[in-house]
Amino acid sequence: MKALVWLALACGALVAVSLWTFWMAVRPPRLTIPGTPQDYRLRAEALTLTTRDGVKLAAWLVPAAGPDAPFVIALHGYPANKADLLPIAGALHERFSVLLVDFRSFGASEGRTTTLGFRERADLRAAVDALAARGHTRIGVFGYSLGGSVALLGAAEDPRIRAVAAWAPFADLRLLARELYAIFWLLKYPFVELMVVWGRLFLGGDITRPSPEMAATRLTIPVQIWASRDDDQIPFAHAERLQKALAGNPRAEFQFGRGLHNERAEDFERRLVEFFARALGAGDTLSPGGR
Repeated sequence: MKALVWLALACGALVAVSLWTFWMAVRPPRLTIPGTPQDYRLRAEALTLTTRDGVKLAAWLVPAAGPDAPFVIALHGYPANKADLLPIAGALHERFSVLLVDFRSFGASEGRTTTLGFRERADLRAAVDALAARGHTRIGVFGYSLGGSVALLGAAEDPRIRAVAAWAPFADLRLLARELYAIFWLLKYPFVELMVVWGRLFLGGDITRPSPEMAATRLTIPVQIWASRDDDQIPFAHAERLQKALAGNPRAEFQFGRGLHNERAEDFERRLVEFFARALGAGDTLSPGGR
């Protein structure tokens, strides 16, 4: 009888800890990252985007220095906001217009929970909708970490996205969760399964599916993946999985280096600009088709 009681207590503790860690993950604190476009001498228009499920998102539209430039949508990481990508917007804006967006529940956007990519696909679609409504057709997406994973997911669903560059995206949320729960040894497996259960119960679906890896297999547009073998947040195995998923895409390229998650290569900005210039035809007209 005592054994059953201890077993029940252990199972109850497992469920409670799992629910607590899930809730902390989907409701992180809103970080205040200093910086405005004016701090980087960027002229910007403040926009409010509305997703198809009714969430209002805060955004900055930074026009390019030259006319008729393609657009790059910039998606931040977790937990951050659009101000975190202002240096990258500054590097892009000579040749591209940039739309920086706060994901739901981050920055100045509405929303009480993040879904780690599941509903953030609707945030990206709202950004593309806003640009399409203004007549823009040459649209690429740059995503940082979580933003990179959302960029891959969104591009697989929206043919208006013509190119994707992603810095340290995760390939599969279930795999990432197992890595984060590794300290619990074999208990990491029930923790991950409970995460899926909590997602269905509180967020309305399996937040781990489709995975960015699954989405990547469908992409034939230009894709650029940046990853580090020393990344302290997204293990390099995710980049290897994405490389395998994109093996059939001749327009996929990979920039693998060294350094921690937020340590970018010295030539990162130059290579990013060159990638989008090739993919979106900065300064010329992009031919139709190409997905």
